[in-house]
Amino acid sequence: MFDVLIIGGGASGMSCALVLGSAKNQEFAKDKQIGIITHQKTSHLQNALFNNALGVTPGTTGASILESGIKQLASIYPHVQQIEHEKVSDISKIENGFFIITNKATYTSKLVVVAVGYTNLMTIKGLEKYIEPHPRAKADKNRIWLKNIDHKIEENLFVAGTLAGWRSQFSIACGSGAQVATDVLTLWNNGEHTKIHDKI
Repeated sequence: MFDVLIIGGGASGMSCALVLGSAKNQEFAKDKQIGIITHQKTSHLQNALFNNALGVTPGTTGASILESGIKQLASIYPHVQQIEHEKVSDISKIENGFFIITNKATYTSKLVVVAVGYTNLMTIKGLEKYIEPHPRAKADKNRIWLKNIDHKIEENLFVAGTLAGWRSQFSIACGSGAQVATDVLTLWNNGEHTKIHDKI
């Protein structure tokens, strides 16, 4: 069983995984099983071009960020299990967490972070009752969000990025994923507010 499983390998999902991975030396996180289903085909980063994102070289493509993010996570935080070439079809509650079904396998996790795009084509069974029209997108775009309060859908079920109700901006999605990661770390740290910084 995973302690946390992130669904989606876009900006918010990868940011969440990187922050969680960076806590590996903390006593409260050192033995945690962290996984990410790195499905990226529907990520809006696939056709993005960045000229207005702080710290990102102008002209950088979203596709290159998706590729480099996978490598960054694997090289710096290899203890975070990356699950490739799988797409989640169903999430259901079980006694100690959640049961996740993909097109190839099944998983269990104590916590789940849903970090897929906000298109109304999102078809993960078990989440239907949380779907509402997106509060920060044009109505004619038919975007959705999973109703939440501060990224929390219900106990131990989180949402990050545009699907959490945020606007489709790279830096906003990254920040949303990082916020969820620090919320998870705070849970693991017995409710003591937690963030992870590297220093020179």
